[in-house]
Amino acid sequence: YRVRGYVTAYDSETGEQLWRWFTVPGDPSKPYEQPELAEAAKTWKGDNYWQIGGGGTVWDGMAYDADLDTIYVGTGNGNPWNQAIRSPGGGDNLYLSSIVALDPNTGAYKWHYQTTPGETWDYTATQPLMLADLDYPEGKRRVVMQAPKNGFFYVLDAKDGKLLSAEKFAPLTWATHVDMATGRPVEVPEARYEVTGKPVIIKPGALGMHNWHPMAYSPETGLVYIPVQIAAASYAAPKEFKLNLEGTNTGTDFSGGAALCAAPGAQCGNLETYILAWDPVKAKEVWRIKNDVYGSTGILATSGNLIFSGNHKGEFNAYNATTGEKLWTAPTQARVVAAPATYTVDGKQEIALLVGARGLPDDQARTNPYSANNSRILVFKMDAKSELPTTMPAIDPSKLGVRIDPPLLTASNETVFAGEQAYAANCASCHGDKAVPGAGAIAPDLRYSGLLPIRNGWNPTVRGGDRAQRGMPAFQDTLTVETTDAILAYVIKRANDEKAEQEAAVKKN
Repeated sequence: YRVRGYVTAYDSETGEQLWRWFTVPGDPSKPYEQPELAEAAKTWKGDNYWQIGGGGTVWDGMAYDADLDTIYVGTGNGNPWNQAIRSPGGGDNLYLSSIVALDPNTGAYKWHYQTTPGETWDYTATQPLMLADLDYPEGKRRVVMQAPKNGFFYVLDAKDGKLLSAEKFAPLTWATHVDMATGRPVEVPEARYEVTGKPVIIKPGALGMHNWHPMAYSPETGLVYIPVQIAAASYAAPKEFKLNLEGTNTGTDFSGGAALCAAPGAQCGNLETYILAWDPVKAKEVWRIKNDVYGSTGILATSGNLIFSGNHKGEFNAYNATTGEKLWTAPTQARVVAAPATYTVDGKQEIALLVGARGLPDDQARTNPYSANNSRILVFKMDAKSELPTTMPAIDPSKLGVRIDPPLLTASNETVFAGEQAYAANCASCHGDKAVPGAGAIAPDLRYSGLLPIRNGWNPTVRGGDRAQRGMPAFQDTLTVETTDAILAYVIKRANDEKAEQEAAVKKN
């Protein structure tokens, strides 16, 4: 989206804004809001980066060190992702994808470390930040730790930002290593699709090797526990770019690398997830626990030499924090994404867990016929006797009589292709990639929409906001009738694809 990142401090009692620190420079014709932005601006190229926002939003990782009286923030990716569009001519584009230390009282800059200079793959550094005292052979060090999207595990000196280690915690392909002398990643030249003009498969994709899911640290074991996700994606530069005032502006052609992903043996999409135990002092893996079902989940470490984590199979598990041995498991009747929390009530420890990610585990039935999943808070303690409610019998979709019946596709191939591009930029984040709602979709399957045969119903909804109260925003100011008609044609095409698959399945059976 067309955004410019910042972090703001407010008075906790009055709500008064005390200071604001911008992560990227703004309009160069105006005074910079803070002195370090003048230097940051030298790392940006072109004359329109500030008009399209620049990016660098601070939306997750923050940490406060009371001893050093310092706040640490993680900044986000560039906007657009494609650096050739955002900053033609390159540059580091400070302070994108960086860990920044600030004075919490004034917002004054102390130091920064940039994880991905010239970011072009949506590699944010907004992931959780951890403060810890680590025992090195030469003595104890106060550090900041992060496992960001790009796949390197960083350990920085909390006082001055000195890089202590940066090793791969997962099999990435965009860089070979981090040069400890410069602190910069040594990139694989082919990874910069915006420079080569050629599509490429990169690991990790935009989801990253680790995203927002909380990791954990145990002072007892000295290990960090990371929910790792291995996913690859294709990146390609678009033939042309037009700024979208309200939708996404990735500057990346998601279909440009489709042929690469379709090739025999190509690794694309979601591959595997696991819990990784990482030694931050030795900068190496200690053990891992692979998930049976793909999906990342937050982790909790306790002083009893335990770690707790759920999974997308519908389980809540406890493991030995030293060895990774599974010690206990309980059903959740839902996918688990959140990290658990622990506390005491009347001197007895309890662990609470919010469950209910989008969709149900493959073999799980609903407990409520009106709910898409079994969302609830589960609380566990020793010797508890409660049981989960009985689930409904699993429903075979083929017996529901639901058959897709879209109108015939009459639009040209050119119109359908234009609709595919517009759908990817404006619709996919809610309705699913390629009009197929997956685990990340939060809106209805448009292939089954009753509006497909009714053009005079489609545009009042998409452009006019007829269903705004139900969560469907109006795109009248950003999408022309020609564009929404093209999106309609693309969805009709995808609906007919689904119909053909259903009919083929019926014939096969």
